[in-house]
Amino acid sequence: MAPDIVAAIPRDPYVVRVVFADGEVRDVDVEPLLDGPVFEPLRDPAEFAKVGVDPETHTIAWPNGADLDPDVLYDPTLRPASGRGPRITMLSPAV
Repeated sequence: MAPDIVAAIPRDPYVVRVVFADGEVRDVDVEPLLDGPVFEPLRDPAEFAKVGVDPETHTIAWPNGADLDPDVLYDPTLRPASGRGPRITMLSPAV
């Protein structure tokens, strides 16, 4: 189980810097996931920039209801049910 996400910072293009409670930091490129009725609107940079941390689920989410499983964001070996996962760059491992 992934630690809670404490910050989500939008970056260009389609990348979110995700900070986990254990100090791990990841740049997550979600472009491979931006299709379908929930994620397609996030191709608009203004909509994508509205990313934040959901206070109940502690994962990244957008006001239109799109969100991502924190386990998939934390563990790059996991893939969502669709089979297409985000591209993850680890920036700071926990100590």
